[in-house]
Amino acid sequence: MSDPFVHSDELGPAKIIHVHEPGAGLHATLVIDNVARGPAIGGMRMVPDVTTEECFRLARAMTLKNAMAGLAHGGGKSVLRGDPRMPVERKQRLIRTFAHALRHESDYIFGPDMGTDETCMAWVHDEIRRAVGLPEALGGIPLDTLGATGWGLAASARAAEALEGVRLAGARVAIQGFGAVGKHTARFLGDLGAILVAVSDSGGTLSDANGIDIAQLTRIKGGGGSVLDYPRGTKGPADAIIAEPCDIWIPAARPDVLDAGNATRLNARLVLQGANIPFTLEAERLLHERGVIVVPDFVANAGGVICAAMEHRGATRAAAFDAIAEKVAANTTSTLHRAREAKLTPRAAATGIALERVREAMTTRRFGVL
Repeated sequence: MSDPFVHSDELGPAKIIHVHEPGAGLHATLVIDNVARGPAIGGMRMVPDVTTEECFRLARAMTLKNAMAGLAHGGGKSVLRGDPRMPVERKQRLIRTFAHALRHESDYIFGPDMGTDETCMAWVHDEIRRAVGLPEALGGIPLDTLGATGWGLAASARAAEALEGVRLAGARVAIQGFGAVGKHTARFLGDLGAILVAVSDSGGTLSDANGIDIAQLTRIKGGGGSVLDYPRGTKGPADAIIAEPCDIWIPAARPDVLDAGNATRLNARLVLQGANIPFTLEAERLLHERGVIVVPDFVANAGGVICAAMEHRGATRAAAFDAIAEKVAANTTSTLHRAREAKLTPRAAATGIALERVREAMTTRRFGVL
């Protein structure tokens, strides 16, 4: 394996594949990072501007996430360059072409991610029979429709409440991104007594200290609207969400939204990372020095991949959601305990736990042969 944009280490990546089909207008990449624990599960992301380096970072996050969750799967990620809002016929053709090109890569199982959904996984399944997050009609557990990742984030919040004293009843919540992850997280935290006071999407930021009606906002977004179409509250630019005063801040959008340049603007006590790699390491260090608790992505947002892995093994919806709640809560607790005892950032603590599990698996496998 050699790629000028990726620095390999003892874990991987095991394989990088670039797929270019000029006739179809397809430009895509697959990174299989590490399969010591089993075949990789990782989402297929569709965005216009993703890079190979970002794909690798996301694949590595999946290696850690699957190990942390105790799943018999390694980490991988695929990215397809394009506007996910393109006409459905063209989107289907691109996804099917990509899946067909990877039909022999049996160490990678497709899942939904940003820009893709259950219907996209149905197309992949039809092509190569190697996808999770399928529609119910195909025997799947539709994790985005049900809110599996949001359910896990709520479980992480409950665990952090017990350890860090951030009471959920009455807690003010701000969410960056109100898509499949953000809307369900708002709903589940609302059921626990938290109050959504700020939310953003690509159109801007909506804030209301008196609370935002989650059901009403969900209907607006479901109809193709923006958070700015909500009839009440204060409206501002998209990045205003960073500075909104709150108890719990949840990034559920793109990578690297918080860095050393804007981390000082964050005004929260607890962060639950709903997106993958949403902060730079420097941003997390600065927040840690200020006493802000940041539960890292591969701990807090593992609900989706846990659900996908359970689906892959034929589990019921109820069993999958029970497993999400148990695993995410336990891992949040162990991460925060180790961070406190060893005086580490939560990410460093969680990475140490996950790496121990991956390295142990590597000693038992004929690693390096895919």
